[in-house]
Amino acid sequence: MSGQPPAITHPNKRKFVSATVSPPPLRRKLQSTTTQNSVASFFTKTSQKPPEKIKWQERAVDDDTPGTLIVGRYEPTGVEPMIAQNKRAKVAAFDLDSTLIETASGKKFASGADDWKWWHPCVPETLKKLYNEDGYRVAVISNQGGISLKVDTKGPKAHQTKILSFKAKVAAVFSQLEIPISIYAATNKDIFRKPRTGIWTELLDDYGISATEVDIKKSIFVGDAGGREAGGGKSKDFSCSDRNFALNVGITYSTPEEFFLKDAPRPFVQSFDPTRYLLSTSQEDENPNNPTFAKTRAQEVVLLCGSPGAGKSTFYNRNLLPLGYSRINQDTLKTRERCLKVASELLREGKSIAVDNTNPDTEVRRKWIELAKKHSAPIRCVLFTADNTICQHNDVVRALNPAMNPEKRTMLPSMAFNSFKSRYEPPKPSEGFEDITEVNFQFVGNEEERKIWSRHWT
Repeated sequence: MSGQPPAITHPNKRKFVSATVSPPPLRRKLQSTTTQNSVASFFTKTSQKPPEKIKWQERAVDDDTPGTLIVGRYEPTGVEPMIAQNKRAKVAAFDLDSTLIETASGKKFASGADDWKWWHPCVPETLKKLYNEDGYRVAVISNQGGISLKVDTKGPKAHQTKILSFKAKVAAVFSQLEIPISIYAATNKDIFRKPRTGIWTELLDDYGISATEVDIKKSIFVGDAGGREAGGGKSKDFSCSDRNFALNVGITYSTPEEFFLKDAPRPFVQSFDPTRYLLSTSQEDENPNNPTFAKTRAQEVVLLCGSPGAGKSTFYNRNLLPLGYSRINQDTLKTRERCLKVASELLREGKSIAVDNTNPDTEVRRKWIELAKKHSAPIRCVLFTADNTICQHNDVVRALNPAMNPEKRTMLPSMAFNSFKSRYEPPKPSEGFEDITEVNFQFVGNEEERKIWSRHWT
């Protein structure tokens, strides 16, 4: 992918959360519409005292949610302020842990603010050269899931200790560089978390760089999560989130070994490529993988079976609603007993129904088969074959893009998908179904929705 990512379709205001910040928090829109004056105000001194070299802010997605993004700005004394660097259109961004630094103790996670060392001795000089000689803006973009900005009433001291330790460590790292540098640390699974591009939007917005001004071809992102396979004494990467973040933004990606040490690239695997599931507009109406669903009786029960995020509700709205099926859905009716009660009432009225739940095993499906038999209605099954990876991708896209989320569903935990997988028993005609129609997932949507869906989100 190339060029800038499409605008994030999310409420366009976010809240700056006061948490010992300097300068005071301001309000501004999420999109890159910041004026020069509003950018400058971020760096304005709050008193006549000498300014601290690093200033911190906590930011939120919008005015109705708590802060989840930690932003720090480091400006050494006597160095050109960042806001004055309008000529710097190239961005060099780096992950933090296992890219710029690693633990000095050898532990997986740092035991304190002092438990760090440079990932390689060449790192600080390389960063200085990028800023001083090559004309880059230098930034750190990091997922920090171990930190929470929510106040923990059971253990507020531990909550604050983690944040203060993180900030102290970052301050120590930046003080050894003595160049203007910023850090963006995502603490929650929202639009700020890599590979999602909320942080990139923040970075450009902070420095008043528009999508047309940033030098995409020369900008870079370096991180250790590149989806690399094990080999040559090296372990497998824990994810591909850094590589996918760079793909989403449209900038060059490198691993630390490739960038700092000039090592040859190692083989990598992207377990999920969204573009594989995009049909052209002309193909959408003639998809050979998904046969047209037709009503065969005046009254029927259609049972949908598939993981959360497999496309069941979209299928209902696109195929079953126009045929007059009434929808039974536990997300809206809250309990299975309520679903069975409402379904029974509709069947008594002579209506056809579509049961839009996951229906993973024979025991759950048996209740619906018995209900259909009680009302002398044939029951059919529509089986959605999308695997966990696609379903979790769909779930995140839906939750973080209100325009694609008419039912305002929140993001599901991984447990919801794993639970379905562990309980799943393939439906069989012997259970009592007249027929079973398989639906293989293919994305259907308008051009803007296609752009959003085709990015990496998990």
